[in-house]
Amino acid sequence: MQKTLFKSLVIELRPVQWIKNLFVFAGVIFSLRFTMLFPVVKSILAFLIFCMVCSSAYILNDIIDKDADKVHPEKKKRPIAAGVFSSRIGVFVALILACAAILFSFLLNYFFLLTVVCYLLIMVIYSLILKKLVILDVVVIAFGFVLRAIAGAVAIGVVISPWLLLTTFLVALFLALSKRRYEIGLLKADAITHRNTLSFYSLPLLDQMIAVVTASTVVTYALYTMAEQTCMKFGTRFLVFTVPFVIYGIFRYLYLVHRREEGGNPEKTLLTDKPLLLDVFLWIMSSVLIIYFSKQ
Repeated sequence: MQKTLFKSLVIELRPVQWIKNLFVFAGVIFSLRFTMLFPVVKSILAFLIFCMVCSSAYILNDIIDKDADKVHPEKKKRPIAAGVFSSRIGVFVALILACAAILFSFLLNYFFLLTVVCYLLIMVIYSLILKKLVILDVVVIAFGFVLRAIAGAVAIGVVISPWLLLTTFLVALFLALSKRRYEIGLLKADAITHRNTLSFYSLPLLDQMIAVVTASTVVTYALYTMAEQTCMKFGTRFLVFTVPFVIYGIFRYLYLVHRREEGGNPEKTLLTDKPLLLDVFLWIMSSVLIIYFSKQ
């Protein structure tokens, strides 16, 4: 019984979705401090803290959505929706995680603490109100990724490029819109029962939104790599050669969304699609090599 409860708790924490928190490392990588011990250690600590905060938010969201999740073919298997353990236990675990994250945030600095608290408050408001507001629901999700990147930067006391933050926002918005498209296609008539905002979306509308965000993402990232400030900071103009990896990654994801009807779980898609996973790996490796070892 205890093993079953523990396993259910681990599932409820959604460890697979912790991959989103890798955005925390953007600060240490793009600030030229990836080879320094203390900034890396602080970034790892920031990553772990955000994992606790996010899991706390996931549990709260599942408690609020437990009835709606029962009509979803995948979410109905989540422990709270399936009734494996009570909402009372979920609230207790969520509070423990949130409090622990806030306490550990003091180990870094005041600005990181503010970022964590801000993220937690926004996610609580999102679960209660904002997810019911069309368009704003996906914008808030995307802003959560921006807060992850900001948290990684303030954790080590550096300033992250606005271009990079904008790119992060657009990539997250692209994933959120693709998820909405997947939900409409999967649930069809039950879509409104699962999520109220889905009644305001349609496949043609989402396709137009995705097209706008896709183009914006590529252009924004390309401008970031070619910006004079970026070239001066890294001492090279070769970062522009990472743009093809970004283009391929987005196109590959669009292919998976439209031809294989995926996109409902971006983390699972990333980890299971070998071409996409390889592309992300090559983008990371090429970016690190260019930033740290390609000086003009």
